[in-house]
Amino acid sequence: MREVDLIIFDFDGTLVDSRLDIVNSVNYVLERLDLGSRDFDTIVSFIGEGIEHLLLKSLGEGREDRYEEAYRFYVEYYQKHLLDNSVPYPHVRETLDHFKSKKMIIISNRLGTSASIMLERLGLIHHFKDVLGGEDHSCRKPSGCPILKVLNKLGISKERAIIVGDMDLDIMSGKDAGVLTCAVTYGIGSRESIVKAEPDFIIDDISRLKEIIN
Repeated sequence: MREVDLIIFDFDGTLVDSRLDIVNSVNYVLERLDLGSRDFDTIVSFIGEGIEHLLLKSLGEGREDRYEEAYRFYVEYYQKHLLDNSVPYPHVRETLDHFKSKKMIIISNRLGTSASIMLERLGLIHHFKDVLGGEDHSCRKPSGCPILKVLNKLGISKERAIIVGDMDLDIMSGKDAGVLTCAVTYGIGSRESIVKAEPDFIIDDISRLKEIIN
């Protein structure tokens, strides 16, 4: 068991299964731009590195000039359909309740405003001291920058913090910042890429955090 004061969570693929609403929103954009649609798994493979990456990859090579229009359509549509199908993963609520005495933060590469709105509507926002999104391109995962920023703000040493995420970039961010790292296998990231990133812990259910964190 590790003595931890701060638990940093990724959002998509770790706390909330948001894949279908993101896929539907991207396909809405592609159809509005007369670009057809893409299959579920292809779009999901573009999730994790921020909205720019998601849309540019979905648009396809040579269509960078359509990005601004795509971004506008996406934000307009997605903010109305954030929670059509998105739900917390199993045991998320109980696990957050279990750690209510700890400081908890969200660090995501998605827009922070949408993460905050979703957490509020899902009744989870009260667990978190802050929600950091990927608006600042110069300070987001896989860099350790957002984690270091949080540690400095809260006055917590890196030895007493852990990041929990479903993708290799979460683990890379944690290693860059020098904190403990825990990967979950049920999310968006592939098990192969997670294992390759060499996290300190790998769990198949978020409730198993109780076995890691004291």
